[in-house]
Amino acid sequence: VLGFGELQRRLNRKTIDTKLRAEVPVVFLAYDLLEHQHSDVRALPMTQRRALLDSVLDAHPHERLLRSETIDGFANWDALGTLREQSRVRGVEGFMLKRRTSAYGVGRKRGDWWKWKIDPYAVDAVLVYAQHGSGKRASLYTDYTFAVWRNDGELVTFAKAYSGLTDDEIKEVDAFVRKHTTEKFGPVRHVEPLLVFEIGFEGIAESKRHKSGVAVRFPRMLRWRKDKSARDADTVENLRALLRAG
Repeated sequence: VLGFGELQRRLNRKTIDTKLRAEVPVVFLAYDLLEHQHSDVRALPMTQRRALLDSVLDAHPHERLLRSETIDGFANWDALGTLREQSRVRGVEGFMLKRRTSAYGVGRKRGDWWKWKIDPYAVDAVLVYAQHGSGKRASLYTDYTFAVWRNDGELVTFAKAYSGLTDDEIKEVDAFVRKHTTEKFGPVRHVEPLLVFEIGFEGIAESKRHKSGVAVRFPRMLRWRKDKSARDADTVENLRALLRAG
């Protein structure tokens, strides 16, 4: 399975040339069936929808049309948990646990389906830039850019994040940004590199957009590391170790 960044090369293009098709091949992976023979089947139990999906795929085999793998039996939760820990090796983020009798819900339905994700990657990083949020947070500095240390002693950026803090923490960081701004670039403020946060993310890949040379997917703040100073933050090499391991 290729990284998500590779898939982005295929998105929003009117034409895909032969070279790109070869470099970034894609398939359609089917998980569910919503309609069958002109009838809406979303209200049927999941087991029936899956049986119909299998019948359709069996009748129309194609190398680019695949079905999702299912795990119908396991000895206990520990056995399933062990398999979950192998998710990154398989190029997935964990399991979707689905009640066998569940209908296909529309919108953010809860109760019958549960995303059991693997624990995120995490590094400690330094807050270096901030800008105002949007909506009810438009008056506060809530969107942050984070950096890690390079071997030459320079802090280099690798991620932006805006979620994960409590309202009280956001107000505290906002006050810090206003007091410790060193430069302004339009709406962006460069702040003294003093605050450290644990940043969690789902994936990591090479990137030319960031000075660190890597980019992460779905970054968010897991916690404010008030117990650490900026010098305790992680390094580019720490990130690259995660990249190699992943």
